[in-house]
Order: sequence, then structure tokens, then C-alpha cells
Amino acid sequence: MDRRAQLLLKTLVERYIVEGQPIGSRTLSKFSGLELSPATIRNVMADLEELGLIASPHTSAGRVPTPRGYRFFVDTLLTVEPLERLQNEALVGNIRADEPQRVISTAASMLSNLTQFAGVVMNPRRASVFEHLEFMRLSERRLLLILVTPDGDVQNRILLTDRDYSPSLLTEAANFLNTHYAGRDFETIRQSLRADLQGLQQDIMSLMTRAVDAGEQVLNEHNEPVVVSGERNLLGSVDAGEGIDRIRKLLDLFEHKTSLLQLLDASSKAGGVQIFIGGESDLVPMEQLSVVTAPYEVDGKVVGTLGVVGPTRMAYDRVIPIVDITARLVSSALSGKNG
Repeated sequence: MDRRAQLLLKTLVERYIVEGQPIGSRTLSKFSGLELSPATIRNVMADLEELGLIASPHTSAGRVPTPRGYRFFVDTLLTVEPLERLQNEALVGNIRADEPQRVISTAASMLSNLTQFAGVVMNPRRASVFEHLEFMRLSERRLLLILVTPDGDVQNRILLTDRDYSPSLLTEAANFLNTHYAGRDFETIRQSLRADLQGLQQDIMSLMTRAVDAGEQVLNEHNEPVVVSGERNLLGSVDAGEGIDRIRKLLDLFEHKTSLLQLLDASSKAGGVQIFIGGESDLVPMEQLSVVTAPYEVDGKVVGTLGVVGPTRMAYDRVIPIVDITARLVSSALSGKNG
């Protein structure tokens, strides 16, 4: 493709992103800066259409980008804009070292707020393990199980017991579990308990077994695989003519999250910002959507992915730096490298 055709394709994609309507030769002549006759522009458009980069809707003489056209645009023609100062300050000011779950939810919100699309963050991959646990007696047959995870997250669960436990017995049980099982996953603990607890009293054995079952359950409950913010922003991108079916597919995408999780998991295996375009990538469940992702790290190891889900007609030049910088800030915050 010669430089003239590339410039016209770039102009067409950029104007379609702004206007949302098929782009005609008059608009291309005005915004491309090329001194070309309408007939010449139409000839170039015909060549681009033959290459599968643009398409002509039945209802219009103008052209729209195809998924292949978007791919060529983002890989070859796109000029990424530096992040605006206020946007950069908003990200830096909000995503700071804190509780891990707050960092994740804040990042999803900021991605959504700054792009006006949906922000998605895959929770850090982590084993279902505890670093420390304690029992607190609430009443005669009610205990509070307190679990601290390796990343500092604290979770509680009330246990209803068959008998009353003295504070000394609760301390003994907690010390045994912390000494022998901290840092090990719960399934391994459960298997070991069967052998290790044979020599212990029946009542403390029962308490420890209950604690392991409850601990595994509470940590799994609080390990939502994907955090989503602003999914309803995408409803505005639904054309009236496509209506209910697309709305149902959009809501299903965010409610069940399976497709999102597969996409985020796949993109974590590649470095840097990745762009998935609907209709081109099987990982994107809808042709009208694109997903811009970047992996984030903890202490140099990739543990998750974040990104933005929006229409294929998104301003990639703005979204890419927002996703890139957010991933860097989340990496720093979760590694404890900023305030």
C-alpha cells in the first residue's frame, strides 16, 4: 500500500472514530490534506475495499473500517498521544500503595472514568493460603476466625461450634496451625490434618478441621477473578437498530466474565499493551468491541492483567497510554514502591 492510500485509510479511521458515520470522499479530501480529486479518492477507496480494510454499508455511499482495517491502523498508522497532565495526575494520585483489593478496584474505576468505557482488572493470581490466623471467642458457642493472607488482606468468618472453647485452647489451636501450615494451600492442609491430628484431642481436632474448611471458603469468596467498572458506559455505543440483542450480549459478557477472564489471561502471557479487535480475534466475544490490555507485576513477576473494553470505534491513541500507565502504577503500588 502506497503512502497516499495509507494516509487516506488513517484519515478515514480517525474521522469514523470521531463521527460514527460512514466517511465519504468529500470528508477525506477535507481532512487528509491531500490535493486529490473526488474520483481519485474513490479509486483509492475501491482498492482499500478490495484489500478488506474498509467496507461500504448498504445504506450509505461512505465507507467504514473493517476489523482488518482497524488492525492495520493500530499496528502501522497509529500515533499514540502522550497522556494529558490532569489525567496523569489523577492516576498517580489515586493508585498508590494500599490494601491490594483497593488498588485493584481503584484501577478499574480510573480506567472507566478516564476512557468512559468499561475498566476491567484481573485480580492477582494467588493460591488459597493464609499467613496467619487467630480465633476470638465471641460467646459460648460462637468464634471469630481471623485470616491474614500473604499480601496483607484480612478476612473474618464466624464459626458456630458444638461446645465452648477456652481462650487457652483457642490459642493452642491457632499456634499449631500457624506453625505447621501457614503458607500451604488448604487442600494440602486438609490431607495433612488427617495424619497430624490423630494424636490430638477430638475437640481441638474438630475445631481445626472447621477452621480449615471455613478459611478456604472465605478466601475463595473474596477472590473474585475479574473486577469490572463502568460496563454500562458501553450501552451508549449500541445503535438503535441493533438494540436488544446487543444489549443482552453486552450484559452477559460482564455478568458471567468467563470470556473476559480468558482474554485477560491470554494477554498476560505477552509483554506490554495488547489490542484485541472484535471480528478479528476469537477472544473478543462481540464484533463491535475492542479490548486494550496490559499486564501488571508484583516484584517483577506478572500476576494479572488490566484493560479497557470499548467499541471498535474507540480513540486508541488516548486509551493505549491510559492502560499502559495504569498497569505501571498498579505494579508499583502492589510492589510497595510508591507512597
